[in-house]
Amino acid sequence: VGSIVDRVIARVGPTKAERLQGLRLIGVDELSYRRHHKYLTLVTDQLTGKVVWIAEGKSSETLGAFFQQLGAEGRAQIEAVTTDLSAAFIKAVTDAVPHAKLIFDRFHVQKLVHEALDEVRRDLVREQATDEDKKAVKGTRWVVQKHPWNLSEFESTKLSELQRSNGPLYKAYLLKETILAIFDRRQPGVARLKLDEWLDWASRSRLKPFIRVGKTIRKHMEGIIEYVRTRLSNGLIEGINRKARTITARAYGFQDASSFMAMIFLCCSGIQLSPSHIRPFETH
Repeated sequence: VGSIVDRVIARVGPTKAERLQGLRLIGVDELSYRRHHKYLTLVTDQLTGKVVWIAEGKSSETLGAFFQQLGAEGRAQIEAVTTDLSAAFIKAVTDAVPHAKLIFDRFHVQKLVHEALDEVRRDLVREQATDEDKKAVKGTRWVVQKHPWNLSEFESTKLSELQRSNGPLYKAYLLKETILAIFDRRQPGVARLKLDEWLDWASRSRLKPFIRVGKTIRKHMEGIIEYVRTRLSNGLIEGINRKARTITARAYGFQDASSFMAMIFLCCSGIQLSPSHIRPFETH
């Protein structure tokens, strides 16, 4: 089946050169397969929502090969690149298209903050003296991770109790909620001011996970502010990744990366097929 898909892509799909024409805003992300032991790098056109390039690996050299194929004229047309906080991807982008805006996906930054919150909670569980106290802190896991408007009445009550009974965890919860509100702002100048205030708060919080995350966010400040300015994120490419994982599950896992890449192009690059149909049997 993989070989058939390869032939279909070669016959009816656009050429590599055609896929790379006119790119201005692109998204870059990695996709794992073979039980997270193998990786592909995907590049998506943010304007059309189509996958335009795929290769094995997730290193700076892998993404560098895309920019090499793009050529000098193509690289000059790139205006912005959305990506996660991968050092390899950042290096490849800044080396190849230093003029382009580097935009860090808000959802990857949010993930770091959520993970820091959960790390604070786990540390506090270990510090509790009795099993009952440990259980009480464990039971707050989903309460502190949810948005306030998604809380049930019971969960809202539990959160109010947490404010009185566990100051450090409630502080971590407030740090999480505050930075999410900053990402929702529309004015880059205001967002920068609020983010500076948040970073000062995180550094003085005495919560090691948030101190660590704060240093990461400060390092990538400009790319985060560019998200506020442009509202571009990797949401589109994350959706394609979920679709690709469905393809993997449907095929019971791909042994050959080329077959997987061909299936992604077939389903996610805008190819329109008009399969021929057998004419129904006619009786005379």
